[in-house]
Amino acid sequence: MKGLRNMGFTLIEIMVASIIGAFIAVIAVTTLRSVSICSEKVSEHIDKAAEIRFASKMISTDLMNLYREKDFENMVFVGTLENDSQQGAVNLRFYTVSRTNARPAQPEGDVYEVEYYLSENQQGTQLMRRYWPNPDEDSKPGGLLTAIASDIEMFDVRYFDGLKWQNEWDIDKNELPELVEVSIAAKAPSGKKPFVESFLTNFETNTGGDVEIIETDNQQTETAGSNQK
Repeated sequence: MKGLRNMGFTLIEIMVASIIGAFIAVIAVTTLRSVSICSEKVSEHIDKAAEIRFASKMISTDLMNLYREKDFENMVFVGTLENDSQQGAVNLRFYTVSRTNARPAQPEGDVYEVEYYLSENQQGTQLMRRYWPNPDEDSKPGGLLTAIASDIEMFDVRYFDGLKWQNEWDIDKNELPELVEVSIAAKAPSGKKPFVESFLTNFETNTGGDVEIIETDNQQTETAGSNQK
């Protein structure tokens, strides 16, 4: 009987075992929560990167299909910069050739006016695309308005005239820029650098243009011969 009593656990031993078990459980739960939070952040970053790439691809496609004529008066390519904010508000508007209808089952031509700009509302800052099937300089701009990317920190467009980079462009110059550089940055979590994607459209290479996608995580990619802002 005495040997059997010695095989039992004392109250102190049970308490120590309980404390150790609780400590292990707390560590396990904390680790699982950390892994879950990291997984959510990685997933959010991947989704944001995909959204930025989608927006960049859409803009580059429209630029590659820029509507051209020998008479520049029938063309539209206007890039403006409004200095009403710290970074300025960029607006890019031009005619593009497309077979994607803005209105289902409606007769439309193949020349559309597109416009890109940032818009701020209760949902945050969004990159907007206006797609108008009936471009007419004498009419009030209309068309289909779509948010193609959200939580955007920066939308920047620059134009290379062969000698230097400019922040604005107007087709009234009777010429197109040789290069167009577009940069889009998504807002990043606190303490992190924003995800940035830039691309170049070369109007001089060929009729359809030539686009080079330049992906960067921390800063905009500068091109040869460009000037710092």
